[in-house]
Amino acid sequence: MAKFVAAVVQAASVAADTPATVEKTIRLIHECAGRGAKLAVFPEAFIGGYPKGADFGISIGRRTFEGREEFRAYYEHAIEVPGAETRAIAQATGEAGIFATIGVIERDGGTLYCTVLFFGPEGELLGKHRKLMPTAAERLCWGFGDGSTLTAVPTPWGNMGAVICWENYMPLLRTAMYNKQLAIYCAPTADDRDTWVPTMQHVALEGRCFVLSACQYLKRGEFPDVFQNRITDDADEVLMRGGSVIVDPYGKILAGPDFSGECILVAELDTNDLARSKIDFDVVGHYARPDVFQLTVEDRAMRIVQSASEKP
Repeated sequence: MAKFVAAVVQAASVAADTPATVEKTIRLIHECAGRGAKLAVFPEAFIGGYPKGADFGISIGRRTFEGREEFRAYYEHAIEVPGAETRAIAQATGEAGIFATIGVIERDGGTLYCTVLFFGPEGELLGKHRKLMPTAAERLCWGFGDGSTLTAVPTPWGNMGAVICWENYMPLLRTAMYNKQLAIYCAPTADDRDTWVPTMQHVALEGRCFVLSACQYLKRGEFPDVFQNRITDDADEVLMRGGSVIVDPYGKILAGPDFSGECILVAELDTNDLARSKIDFDVVGHYARPDVFQLTVEDRAMRIVQSASEKP
């Protein structure tokens, strides 16, 4: 199966309403399938919400009660993995016969993680990736992932993995993911700047893979009222303007970028281009110099507490 149709979803979370966002996710999954897509990529933090403009009342050496209450509300909107929400989405991908890569806010104990979940056409949760390095003020509300979730899942067209937003500016992380022989490189993001699209083109050229990047189109009126927003209080002002894009292994843009509003971008991907493009460049193969450069990846789960009975 050399060719298939892939989709990138550019849409906003439903403000402060996780059940409604899950319903919207399911609807969009079926809409992607209805347009012939066999695979769909959703934005960063789509379920749970990307809190652009929030600061949770934090400044250096100071926290406020109001900010703590905002975090409590955000914590309540997050989901457990696995859980009822993941089961509902898995059922939807099974009904639609589609792969889906979806950004969520994951709740684990007292910590929130910016996570990507992978779902398959058999109605199953295939795996997850937790963002290794939250960017700037994201560290106020999200924990750090570890190397155990540098995940690649098999598809009929090759391996699929995800690198979230500014993780794409970590060269060693990109190299670790290229080493997983990704055919489909998903890049859920909250970066809507003009510089993002050339970054995605670079990644596609460097990894000789298809890059599918999804960003929300989010207005202030779709931002939770329970959070203070330090950018604007104008309901019509755009907080994230999209810019979702699909790029082939030569760096050619196949769909997007779109800055007009919510949409679904689709493109036909020819997987024969994966081999064709590697004749002159394979970053972890014939173009590598392991005699000069080597990368060691710690891919074990880093647990703060381990019972003695669990040790080998």
